[in-house]
Amino acid sequence: MTSHSNDSHPEWRSCVVGIDAAIADAIKNLNASGLQIVLVADGGGRLLGTITDGDVRRALLRGLTLEAPASEIMARTPLVVPPEMGRESALHLMGANKINQLPIVTSDKKIIGLHVWEQLVGPCGHDNTMIIMAGGFGKRLRPYTDTCPKPMLKVAGKPMLEHILLRAIEHGFGNFVISLHYLPTVITDYFGDGSEWGVRIGYVMEEEPLGTAGALSLLDPRPSGPFVVANGDIMTDINYSDLLDFHLKHKGVATMAVRQYEWRHPFGVVKTEGLQIIEVEEKPIQRTYVNAGIYVLSPAALRHLEVGTACDMPRLFEICRDAGDQAMAYPMHEPWLDVGRPEDYYDINRSDSKLTRGTNEK
Repeated sequence: MTSHSNDSHPEWRSCVVGIDAAIADAIKNLNASGLQIVLVADGGGRLLGTITDGDVRRALLRGLTLEAPASEIMARTPLVVPPEMGRESALHLMGANKINQLPIVTSDKKIIGLHVWEQLVGPCGHDNTMIIMAGGFGKRLRPYTDTCPKPMLKVAGKPMLEHILLRAIEHGFGNFVISLHYLPTVITDYFGDGSEWGVRIGYVMEEEPLGTAGALSLLDPRPSGPFVVANGDIMTDINYSDLLDFHLKHKGVATMAVRQYEWRHPFGVVKTEGLQIIEVEEKPIQRTYVNAGIYVLSPAALRHLEVGTACDMPRLFEICRDAGDQAMAYPMHEPWLDVGRPEDYYDINRSDSKLTRGTNEK
């Protein structure tokens, strides 16, 4: 009989929650553990179900609130393996079922471990290119940006652009293109060809600002496969590899990461029919999705761009949709901040910010 303890992820216990957990608790657990799965257990440690990033994203699309029970979205009959199953058999099972996590349970369903694909085989590399938009002026962040491009402003001792690069490297990306316009040599002098980070970095130069999509028309050569696009002032814990996999799985032409934004109305909202009051809702919370500034595009999306012509990314998505292309939303729950205002820059530099922990050192 083969023992399986050495192959189980050492931090598997960090992803276990109780049956009384809410969806918000599951999201917090996913972000904290980094294992991309939550194991829902009873008081005796027996597995009741599992929750993955995909389950959470589908729940958000269905309109479920974060206060809803996590048990509403968990898979109640997940694939599991016994402790005596060997590593090779577990890998084969995970590959055949296209899953990255596999709980290890005893005959009475007690959780004793967790297989994680990346731990067993190492992180998978991507040939896909990642393009980072770093040409903006950052006018709202003046005077910080008078002599420094906004993506090069330091957060926890490193430029924001470096944080983005390091997180993408963690997720298997090794080919990068950075779009430049404002103070370009500050960026090129710092990153060079990327060899210091063990990756390849190329550049495109916008002679005039072309918007968040227009710069893609300058790519030469153009990517042969789907590519990730990220704004250079977005700090987030999103898994770029998962975003790419989502795009590939759904055979999209354009995928936009979207973030749920909550806004509490400052007044009681009165609903009427004619002169009759039918409902008074005191300071309701409005929930909408906002553009998170992170995308995956297939090469087909580039046919809608004219070389050297300005175009913003939301407009490109509209054009794709009107052309009958598959334009999709990827609901994200990971910590995220658009560093566009001085107060945002202050927040991200607080010592307790979630977004300044966990990236590799150079």
